[in-house]
Amino acid sequence: MKQIIIFLLLASLFSCNNNDNKADGYGNFEATEVTISAEANGKLEYLNLEEGDVLEPNTLVGLVDTTQLYLNKQQLITSKATTHSKSANVLSQIDVLQAQLKTTLIEQKRIQNMFSENAATKRQVDEIGGKVDVIREQIKGVQTQNAPIINEIASIDVQIKKINDQIKKSKITNPINATVLAKYAEPNEITSFGKPFYKIANLNQMTLRVYISETQLPQIKLNQKVTVKIDNGNGMKSYPGTISWISSVAEFTPKIVQTKEERVNLVYAVKVEVKNDGSLKIGMPAEMWIAP
Repeated sequence: MKQIIIFLLLASLFSCNNNDNKADGYGNFEATEVTISAEANGKLEYLNLEEGDVLEPNTLVGLVDTTQLYLNKQQLITSKATTHSKSANVLSQIDVLQAQLKTTLIEQKRIQNMFSENAATKRQVDEIGGKVDVIREQIKGVQTQNAPIINEIASIDVQIKKINDQIKKSKITNPINATVLAKYAEPNEITSFGKPFYKIANLNQMTLRVYISETQLPQIKLNQKVTVKIDNGNGMKSYPGTISWISSVAEFTPKIVQTKEERVNLVYAVKVEVKNDGSLKIGMPAEMWIAP
């Protein structure tokens, strides 16, 4: 009887140790992948990157041919200069008329003063007033001629801005600090809007997506520190992790972590942020351990 009790105690202890050595969640590492695509049409002049390269943000890595855009821009600049000369000619006419108006207004004031002293006639006052009105109408007429020219210059400016934007989009600039996962294009290929050039992901910070049961939910919360483990030869390698997201909707256990008997079980997805030392890869399996 004593031997049976000892056996049962040992079996119970062994069972408890097995439970303690079981991870709280299983899943795979993932990262936010970004595909950089063409925003212009034309021949790809160069694309200076290879798979595995680590790119800095705002780095110029490629260029789509901008020759035609450059020539169109120069043509517009020349057209703008010609239009400016037309406007300058109109403005010079306005300057002449403004000078005439200034002189006529002085003459008008002099005649009005003379008229008040009975040194000038009413006819003289009316004539000088008519001259002032005529010059003002001439100025309005010339200004009307200049308005379409000003609008034409504004239209050319808009076209130049559009070409500048197209030239900017022809330059392939890497947006974030990331690693090149795949390269889809080579120099001298003809590209079109939307065609992918390469795919990148920031591998410095990896995300482990694990799945936990409903009974485990009370044990976790956002920003909680956990331990993440991966296989490392004959043992396990540990990383500190932080829970960044907990799903509010249950789902069936994903095939990658389920057994045949668990297909009807509902679980909740959890994301754990882990700093990568270079060993973590996209798709790598890992375990999440919640500290007691």
